[in-house]
Amino acid sequence: MSESPESKRAKEQIAFSREVSAKAARKLKAQRSGVPGVWFGLGMTGLIGWSVVVPTLLGVAAGIWIDSHYPGSYSWTLMLLVIGLLIGCLNAWHWVDKEDREMRKEQGDDYE
Repeated sequence: MSESPESKRAKEQIAFSREVSAKAARKLKAQRSGVPGVWFGLGMTGLIGWSVVVPTLLGVAAGIWIDSHYPGSYSWTLMLLVIGLLIGCLNAWHWVDKEDREMRKEQGDDYE
């Protein structure tokens, strides 16, 4: 037996209304819980960027100072630039990992 067109249409409408209802409930929950928006994401991007830039620039400044006061056969500036960059990248990874864990915790995802 095949379904009547009215029955099929009614089932499609029910499925559609459930989908719309679920999306509306998620949106309302996000608004109530204060889930961060676009501006928060841009701010976090800036924070992560500065967490890389600051150690890198500090390494460069320290390297220039060491090279100017204690000249040697290799460049302290280059070495401290790389070390500062590595420290900055580890710092940024820490921030991103921390935020990711907090978001997963809020969503109820317990896999890590």
